[in-house]
Amino acid sequence: MPALFLEDWWGALSDPEKIYWTISIVFSVLFVIQFVLSLLGLDHDHDIDLDHGDADFGHADHTLDGFDSDFTIFSLRSIIAFFTFFGWAGVLVLSSGGPLFLAIIASFGSGLTAMFLVAYIMYMFIQLQSSGNMDIDNAIDQVGDVYLVIPPNKSAQGKVHIKIQGRLREMAALTDGKQIPTGSRIRVIDIIDNELLLVEPLDAELLLLEKGKE
Repeated sequence: MPALFLEDWWGALSDPEKIYWTISIVFSVLFVIQFVLSLLGLDHDHDIDLDHGDADFGHADHTLDGFDSDFTIFSLRSIIAFFTFFGWAGVLVLSSGGPLFLAIIASFGSGLTAMFLVAYIMYMFIQLQSSGNMDIDNAIDQVGDVYLVIPPNKSAQGKVHIKIQGRLREMAALTDGKQIPTGSRIRVIDIIDNELLLVEPLDAELLLLEKGKE
């Protein structure tokens, strides 16, 4: 009986309504899964990194004036939030009899608002996490993971996740050598201007040793 009801309900929907309902359901499920993983400490957000050949579009952080480089709009969390609110705004407008153009406007408005709010919340969380009596010199010789690709020859900053004083932190990083892609293991070899990490990729032998310690 419920299956028959759902079939009749789905069949009565217009094509735009079906699209909006599909987006709403899929991304709401992803939103809940990510929230649960965050509570369990298993969620690792990622900036959207768009590589095309040798050109790295993703490294240029999408930031707004008044915020530092930790304020990144395009991340996995913010994209999921965008489509979740995008879908439900369209569903609400169309279900109430509103026209499609109004649903599209409301969808993008709600989605962009949600994306910005999630990015701002994460920015504030990172700022709070980075505050306190952290001695950045304690990062030297620590091993971490590249979060946002680090361009070659100190040409631009990347981001790394690294434990400092027992806490996992997100820090800006540079490298003297070749580009270090996202997901690579690195070691901190120096501190620049008391705020930037100078890192190098772990070679295969060191990587095996680090895995052995874990």
